[in-house]
Amino acid sequence: MSPTPIHPSNRRWELDALRGLMLVLMTLTHMPTMFSLPSGQPFGFVSAAEGFVFLSAFMAGRVYGHRARRDGVAAMQVAFHERALKLYLCQLGLLSLAFTLIAWLGVHNRQGGATGLLEFFFIDPTAAVVGAALLLHNPPLLDILPLYIVLMLISPWVLRHALQRGWGGVLAVSALLWLAQQWGLGLALYELTASLIGVPIPYKDMGAFHWFAWQALWVVGLWLGTRQQPLPRIPVWCLVPAAVYAAGMLLWRHMVGQDPMPGVPAVGMLLDKWSLGPLRVLNFASVFVLLVTFGPWLKRALPRPLPLELLGRNSLSVFCAHIVIALFTLAFFGSPEVIRPWSTDVALLASALAGLFAVAMVVETRERSGWRPALWWRSGPQMR
Repeated sequence: MSPTPIHPSNRRWELDALRGLMLVLMTLTHMPTMFSLPSGQPFGFVSAAEGFVFLSAFMAGRVYGHRARRDGVAAMQVAFHERALKLYLCQLGLLSLAFTLIAWLGVHNRQGGATGLLEFFFIDPTAAVVGAALLLHNPPLLDILPLYIVLMLISPWVLRHALQRGWGGVLAVSALLWLAQQWGLGLALYELTASLIGVPIPYKDMGAFHWFAWQALWVVGLWLGTRQQPLPRIPVWCLVPAAVYAAGMLLWRHMVGQDPMPGVPAVGMLLDKWSLGPLRVLNFASVFVLLVTFGPWLKRALPRPLPLELLGRNSLSVFCAHIVIALFTLAFFGSPEVIRPWSTDVALLASALAGLFAVAMVVETRERSGWRPALWWRSGPQMR
């Protein structure tokens, strides 16, 4: 049974535009140019990854929650699993490229940016390939889709329980898992497993994202997406502190840099991206409150960002394209630490963005013409 696609008339263009913006920010960050560090976390200590995961979860809850209520939980579960399989095939394609052509080019061109990215592959190719296929080894740049795949696989069970028994227990368990990760749950489980059966993959090579923390952001997004009522109006007593906190974090980030307090790791942990530290969660929540409050006004006042909508409507293809472009750039031009003329970096970035728009236009043209490859499911509410 094919999951129901989003009809164009039912799309919320502002969500597509936000996803498109997240894709542009990720490209700016992942492309190894002089703009990589300055463009990271532009809204405070919040990155494009948080926004992208949250928006994807919101769309998943909105579309698949409606599917469960209309066609039943079984149909919803099939839709999630088909989507996860499609994402897994995309991940296998990216891994195949990285472990073959990119690895060879990195060695041939003596580019440490590419070979460093694949360090564990060069140390133990067999463990790297098998571990990557099992979503256990996740090199940098290639560790976002595995997180997304796992979250898609657990979502049917989360939604099934929440729709039948309410969201209270689900949100409580999710919060406890997030809290446990702040105290090292993932590392503790890894060390326990390694002591019992042995794990050939080092913990640091299993991916930067700590899944026990990031599931909380996904679950909250699912919950809000399944709501059949609009979000309530944010009260002033909540809006004012959110605005003050968001402004303070924004100034802190751009005055100090990516490291909130160099030499004081405890503060860095509170704002840690990979484990979603508590101060970082507050930063994201404050930006979310402001966006919910002023979003309708911005929607009326600003012109529609059609280029961003185009990217957002075709986000899976665009996301994969940005990873491919970043990998080839690393293999030919090296890491951001390589000193190049600013004009070269501008040209690289402009070419990357042009490539993303080209991919989005090709995919959209094929969609409108009705052409679909054999494995192109119609299940993509979050990333198409």
